[in-house]
Amino acid sequence: QASFLVVLDVGRRTTGSARLPPSTPRFESPGGHPGELEAVHTSFCNSYELLQTVRPGSKNTMASISSAAAVTFLLLVATSTGNMPFVAAFQRSVRFRAVRRATSAAGSAFVPSAHRQNARVGNKQRTSTFATRHLGRPQTPYPSTLLSTATADSPSTSTSEVDDYDLQNAAAGLSGTSYDPASFEAAVYHWWEASGCFDPDAKQPAPTSKAAGREPYVLPMPPPNVTGRLHMGHAIFVALQDVLARFHRMRGRPVLWTPGTDHAGIATQLQVEKLLLAEGKRRGTDVEIQNASGEEKAKLVGRKEFLERVWEYKEEQGGAITSQLRSLGASADWTRERFTMDPDLSVGVTEAFNRLHERGLVYRGTYMVNWSPGLMTAVSDLEVEYSEEEGKLYYFKYVVESENEEGVPGDEFLAVATTRPETIFGDTAVCVNPDDERYTHLVGKRVLVPMSNLNNAEGKYRSIPIIADEYVDMEFGTGALKITPGHDPNDYEIGKRHDLDILNVMNKDATMNGNCGARYEGLDRFDARDKLWADMDAAGLVLKAEPHMQRVPRSQRGGEIIEPLVSKQWFVKTQGMGAKALEAVKGGDIQIVPQRFEKVWYGWLTDIRDWCISRQLWWGHRIPVWYVGGNDEEYIVARNEEEARAKAVEAGHPADVALRQEDDVLDTWFSSGLWPFATVGWPQTENADDPDSDLARFYPGTCLETGYDILFFWVARMVMLGIELTGQSPFEVIYLHGLVRAADGSKMSKTKGNVVDPLDTVAEYGADSLRYSLVTGVTPGQDIPLNMDKIAANKAFANKLWNCCKFVTDNALKDVGEEELAALAVSGPLAQEELDQLALPERYIISKCHELVESVTNDIENYQLGAAGSKIYEFLWDQYADWYIEISKTRLYEGFGGGGEDANVARRVLVYILDTSMRLLHPYMPFVTEQLWHHLPRSAGADGKAANALMLADWPQMDAAPLAKDEEAVATFECFQALTRSVRNARAEYNVEQGKKISATVVASGHLKEAIEAELKSLVMLAKLDPDQATVVEAGSDDAKAAAAGDVAQLVVQDGVEAYLPLSGMIDAEKERGRLEKQSAKLAKEIEKLAGRLKSKGFVDKAPPAVVDKARAELAELENQASKVAESLATL
Repeated sequence: QASFLVVLDVGRRTTGSARLPPSTPRFESPGGHPGELEAVHTSFCNSYELLQTVRPGSKNTMASISSAAAVTFLLLVATSTGNMPFVAAFQRSVRFRAVRRATSAAGSAFVPSAHRQNARVGNKQRTSTFATRHLGRPQTPYPSTLLSTATADSPSTSTSEVDDYDLQNAAAGLSGTSYDPASFEAAVYHWWEASGCFDPDAKQPAPTSKAAGREPYVLPMPPPNVTGRLHMGHAIFVALQDVLARFHRMRGRPVLWTPGTDHAGIATQLQVEKLLLAEGKRRGTDVEIQNASGEEKAKLVGRKEFLERVWEYKEEQGGAITSQLRSLGASADWTRERFTMDPDLSVGVTEAFNRLHERGLVYRGTYMVNWSPGLMTAVSDLEVEYSEEEGKLYYFKYVVESENEEGVPGDEFLAVATTRPETIFGDTAVCVNPDDERYTHLVGKRVLVPMSNLNNAEGKYRSIPIIADEYVDMEFGTGALKITPGHDPNDYEIGKRHDLDILNVMNKDATMNGNCGARYEGLDRFDARDKLWADMDAAGLVLKAEPHMQRVPRSQRGGEIIEPLVSKQWFVKTQGMGAKALEAVKGGDIQIVPQRFEKVWYGWLTDIRDWCISRQLWWGHRIPVWYVGGNDEEYIVARNEEEARAKAVEAGHPADVALRQEDDVLDTWFSSGLWPFATVGWPQTENADDPDSDLARFYPGTCLETGYDILFFWVARMVMLGIELTGQSPFEVIYLHGLVRAADGSKMSKTKGNVVDPLDTVAEYGADSLRYSLVTGVTPGQDIPLNMDKIAANKAFANKLWNCCKFVTDNALKDVGEEELAALAVSGPLAQEELDQLALPERYIISKCHELVESVTNDIENYQLGAAGSKIYEFLWDQYADWYIEISKTRLYEGFGGGGEDANVARRVLVYILDTSMRLLHPYMPFVTEQLWHHLPRSAGADGKAANALMLADWPQMDAAPLAKDEEAVATFECFQALTRSVRNARAEYNVEQGKKISATVVASGHLKEAIEAELKSLVMLAKLDPDQATVVEAGSDDAKAAAAGDVAQLVVQDGVEAYLPLSGMIDAEKERGRLEKQSAKLAKEIEKLAGRLKSKGFVDKAPPAVVDKARAELAELENQASKVAESLATL
């Protein structure tokens, strides 16, 4: 791998050379094929050099085809020799994406486009590769999805090695292996993907599902930002959604988990603007570019060039997130991967806007919006975060106007307090509460705006009225409130009630405009604050300024302080749509899990405000509105410019009338709000009479799983748009998960240094351990404190499962013939008739397993995913591993009295329980369960199934029929377990040496006596009893009385079951007495020392109370230990 990367590095740095220098390390195959290394090396060098000639964005078809061939060759060679780190790194590289773009521009000539075609031979695609023919088989089987990654539209491909991965895995065996997730997780995933296991019909053909009445289970994946990187928020949704997808897929439902990415208008544009800034450039409007000088013009980037740069950035940086989601095991159907700006999805966005406008739900208006000065766009209420920050409350004089002359100060003033002095120039009133007697006499008079005399030649002040409104809090500040309708949402509402003027005193970049006067124009708003306050102080208008905690609105994306501005924007009327969404939950059409979020849903949709959907950005879906003839007031809403022109002509305009499309783009949440139905063919196939279309089959969806933090950003808008545009709720269930937090419950923050990177976690612990840790131990909607100890413990659990499987395959099934192995394959639930014929431990473990199956199935169906996952853990570790595997040894090994038919039965039960448990655990830990399942006896894959994979195997309970159980056997074996624990506890209490076998007499009667007698060899092994000194006697018999006589430890297990352990067999009395006396002396010394310290007045008076309390607690503990030692000595 190292030499391969060195070759690449040298090639990159070599210029003008026809071939790499002779000193370049040779490309060596780990498999060792010396006869072909020279040819491979030469071809590799030529391919890499050819690749360097391709310029990003090249339209040269032959170069593009050749480059794609070069890429394919490089990746084939790397893959076939196990150099997967190179493959992953190379596919993320800028050069690779440049080739992919060029190939796409050339019409994907190298690989035929078949993005959605599942052309399988025997339900699998098989492609011969150079690697297979010329380089031999890889050292480690690894999938080849090269062509699917080499071009955007190419089909998924797989080699014979990939197709047979399960067989190769099984043939390799588990002997000598240990749990190492990094050695197989990627290989397993690519086998699934290359085999087509993620297709909705991978388990069985669609007609079969339909005939069985198995409705599709549809999960729309929340689309992450296309240029984003994986974080724990993604990891939690993958873990939860994949549990649901895998569970319902195994239960026979066609599962469509639709993946994709969001164009992330603000975030992506912000990154590209940063890149431009680093180049000394910035965005420029057509007017700016036209009016700029030559040097300045070179620094401006127009809309077309800017969008080209964004698309280039998207191609270079995008796609990493989907690869990272794969690393977590997401079983999404990647052949249907969508991007919110795909052409067909863009058609849906345009259609949605037009239909809403036609229904009177979209309008253009001038209203108060949240303006982000850094992003230079309006943002929605939901994209504003409020933080408590310390600022100042400024008290100043509002001088009452002279009654004799307008604009001239009188003798009286009104004390006013504000947190934002810079907005004084936008004040259009001062407001008091009508019940405030202090100011009643002033209502109706006018006051003079401070420093406004600087704005006119006459030196007169601008006057504003004193008004009364109940909104004013008489206890806050002075009880008099300055009203700035142009820069405060509450003031805006007061201004509308009192018909006040609206003055805007700021530019879009939050600098002061001409309404503030020449002295302040152009200043940043905060610089203007300081300058104005100093000028007011010099003019004698300042009273005081004091510290004040205030809620500061900040842009969620940019972080800067939001400026409320009155602006002309596009809005969606939401009141009616919100009422429908509210009723969908109230009426039971949609279920919210957990239910407590219904109140939040009702509250938000009841008080919902119209949605500002226009953004002053360039990256996104441009609003489909055309202004007519240079008139900004006359516009046409249309699906394209051709339709807009036809409408203009219809309205009486000439055919060549100038049309200018709206510059603004739509809010990203508008397009992602169409996600559940746009991704399955809306609006293109909504009127098609085809019951098998994606829209007909997969809409409405089943479950929308996401974080509660975007309940209104995204979920509510999807419901509103879904009901409005399709007439149906977009999904049946809204499942809300909590936020992933640091181990102490605090928010993860780079500043705090407590961010846990999921990719680092997967590298160290494996994806299964991370997934299982995120899903279990929490309830829906509850925040998840991520404890690394928990992840390590779950890795230990996966290791335990690995070792359990190794015991079964390398011990229980050792030397078993092929026919017998085939007979052990699990093909369905074990029947009651077979269960009734088994011995007690077997009846117990199967009954408990079947209880678990029914409980887990019910839990997942009801979205209690955490509880279900924890139950599987407890069963596998506490019941199967700790009890049945140990007991099975008494059946398997002749040394424990086993062999024969007992061994056959034990094998059957060991395989059945492990197989069933792995099916239950698979949705939570898909990688390790898939890898291990191949080593168990398996039935042949069913016809029509994509692969003989665990992920496509039947769930242990496919329908509602109850599974076989024996409740009496469960109760009886639990008594046996209690007996075993009692003996073990007694051994620990009496410090019996680990390997020493002791005597025991068990006293019982009836069926309990018979059951314990039948499993005496198991008790002997589990409790480490002397087989010649272990007996079971009838309660009340002479043997029972004899057992109770003498020096014995009596163990009361339950009513009717006791055990007697002769002390002489457990301890050496003299030796134990000596040990206890030594321990007693040591404790007495420590007690004396600590008691003396506590009697010291100097210590008690001078030491901190916490230290004194700790010393007293330690003394009490020592005295308690001494008391127990004394009791043990007395017993001896």
